[in-house]
Amino acid sequence: MVRHRGTGKEYALKVLYGNHDDAVRRQIAREIAILRTAEHPAVVRCHGMYERGGELQILLEYMEGGSLDGRRIADERFLADVARQVLSGIAYLHRRHIVHRDIKPSNLLIDSARRVKIADFGVGRILNQTMDPCNSSVGTIAYMSPERINTDLNDGAYDGYAGDIWSFGLSILEFYMGKFPFGENLGKQGDWAALMCAICYSDPPEPPAAVSPEFRSFVGCCLQKNPAKRPSAAQLMQHPFVAGPQPQPLAAPPS
Repeated sequence: MVRHRGTGKEYALKVLYGNHDDAVRRQIAREIAILRTAEHPAVVRCHGMYERGGELQILLEYMEGGSLDGRRIADERFLADVARQVLSGIAYLHRRHIVHRDIKPSNLLIDSARRVKIADFGVGRILNQTMDPCNSSVGTIAYMSPERINTDLNDGAYDGYAGDIWSFGLSILEFYMGKFPFGENLGKQGDWAALMCAICYSDPPEPPAAVSPEFRSFVGCCLQKNPAKRPSAAQLMQHPFVAGPQPQPLAAPPS
């Protein structure tokens, strides 16, 4: 966090130290290009990029609550509000032909007013400005969709928009469960081969039995193994879990 001397306003300053090769600079430039043009309540604002003494400095909107990584959100009403905000940001980006490709809890930030915003577009791509079919292996494996890890599952085709929906759904389920949905031992420091097999060949993870039918349906829509069956972000905005009065979870079944 940094503070502007003239106004006292707080910002986040992302500093990249050392000499950067052309590939890294292109990634940085891509992130800045996306953030500078994005104006949406659920997308972190970028205010500029500077180079000082070989360091690259990116001035961003400050989110004092930090990331949602490691947060448990067991209250379905609050979780639906988080999901609605993130989904509105994803829908906005997708309308502008932007895919994020690394939606995960650590890239979702929150402030003191419970506003949630999408951050870190270092692996994003503006599809209508490139011939690249957006099939490069970037992002975080734990949150990648099955067809992105194993291209044989979808005849080699990869839809970046559908991939974002899978990552989003997995993140929302992780918030509710308070742990990585495919198993805590297969998380960020687990067995990568076992993790990839679980994502590609196991049934998609499901919420616990006590959740509301609306939440179960919402997660199920996001975590369809077949990407063609996943609703778009705009379609998911109409789902009862995020669109209407928020449901009460069912009582836990007797033990």
